[in-house]
Amino acid sequence: MKQPRPAFKRVALKIFGLIKYQAIDCMFSGDFLMKLKILVGTMSSTADYVAQAIQMGCADLVSGVEIELMDTLDIGVFDAANAEDALYLICTSTYGSGDVPDNARALYESLAAQPQFLGHVRYGVIALGDSTYRQTFCFGGKQFDERLQDLGARRIGDVWCHDASSGTLPETEGAEWCRQWLTSALACVGHSPATACLN
Repeated sequence: MKQPRPAFKRVALKIFGLIKYQAIDCMFSGDFLMKLKILVGTMSSTADYVAQAIQMGCADLVSGVEIELMDTLDIGVFDAANAEDALYLICTSTYGSGDVPDNARALYESLAAQPQFLGHVRYGVIALGDSTYRQTFCFGGKQFDERLQDLGARRIGDVWCHDASSGTLPETEGAEWCRQWLTSALACVGHSPATACLN
């Protein structure tokens, strides 16, 4: 028998008009358990600004949005205990000749130096770049994607690339893309097996 909806649910729906009914329902029913972990690689803070825009624009879709700069991270950030109820989003710029940013290098290199199976990790990638440098466009994010897949991690959806030469704001477009990606990703992890949703 379906229980009546508490009054505070109706109030929440009125206050947060942009929040979808299903998301509110899940939060109060106890089924809303997934969180989003955004790992940020950046030289000029642009990727960090994108992550902050996502945190503000997508908070209604998950139980929490955590932003971590990659500075002090290594492969341990993907441990099974951390990944059990999480979706990961790699959000990184590209530096130099298609390299990952300096603050992302320790994490990136640890994926090769301390390899372990990451089949429990589900992730997406936001890659920032400039198409002026065609041969290395968005390579920072693409290199993370390649290395994660080599370790068995499961990417959901395509790598999303933003072109600095496009004249559009990566914060705005990144947040819009992430809402669509999260909707698909959350539906994907609700399937068993989820492989039909994975690339």
